[in-house]
Amino acid sequence: MDCLGTSLLHPPFREINFSVIGQYVDYLVKEQGVKNIFVNGTTGEGLSLSISERRRVAEEWVTKGRNKLDQVVIHVGALSLKESQELAQHAAEIGADGIAVIAPFFLKPWNKVRAEEVLDGIQEKIPTFQGLKFSDTDLLDFGQCVDQNRQRQFAFLFGVDEQLLSALVMGATGAVGSTYNYLGKKTNQMLEAFERKDFSSALNHQFCIQRFINFVVKLGFGVSQTKAIMTLVSGIPMGPPRLPLQKASREFTDNAEAKLRSLDFLSLNDLKDGNLEACS
Repeated sequence: MDCLGTSLLHPPFREINFSVIGQYVDYLVKEQGVKNIFVNGTTGEGLSLSISERRRVAEEWVTKGRNKLDQVVIHVGALSLKESQELAQHAAEIGADGIAVIAPFFLKPWNKVRAEEVLDGIQEKIPTFQGLKFSDTDLLDFGQCVDQNRQRQFAFLFGVDEQLLSALVMGATGAVGSTYNYLGKKTNQMLEAFERKDFSSALNHQFCIQRFINFVVKLGFGVSQTKAIMTLVSGIPMGPPRLPLQKASREFTDNAEAKLRSLDFLSLNDLKDGNLEACS
């Protein structure tokens, strides 16, 4: 299972706080059981960073993750293909374990292509291709990606955290998501239950995760709110998001904290209302 590394920003100018990345690596490994990281993706606000910032963030994660993380994958997607090539070359130079990329998404072809079509013959075009992160809810498309490529050793990583169990049944080999920064432990419990074919327990874990995600989505949930929850759970100051995103409201943080406590995702020592939901 992989999480999406966040950019830790210093207020008020929202510059990157590189000094806490090592601390965050230790937190992910020890507290959440996450040993693989996607750097400079959505949660990491990669597309809000300059190319030089993205390079330095990648360097810091690779350096601090050495001998602690199993894999550090650098996201190199950009609006310019030349910038993606530059970032990919840099990732190779610093010893990253791999790269991930999305195609330019502002000026783009109009025709819609399904993921299964993209995979058709892809290794002839990209010999080093290793797999895909699938972040849609279309399990038919995802299932066909798996089914039509069974002879290839592709990694099929699922990116919709609240539906991961369904994707595991369809053949997902892993997951990439923002909630694993703070729900990694619970998700690992679900993965372990699935591996031992304890599907009832796996389902209970997935439902528990869904309760929290469903709750925060109704409040309004995005990168800003994710960073607020990460700060709350880890105790490591993530800082505000970079403009044009705005900081999560205090009301959101308070409500999210109460829900985390009710689901036993946080310590019950100072549970205010004592309303603990059944979540095994």
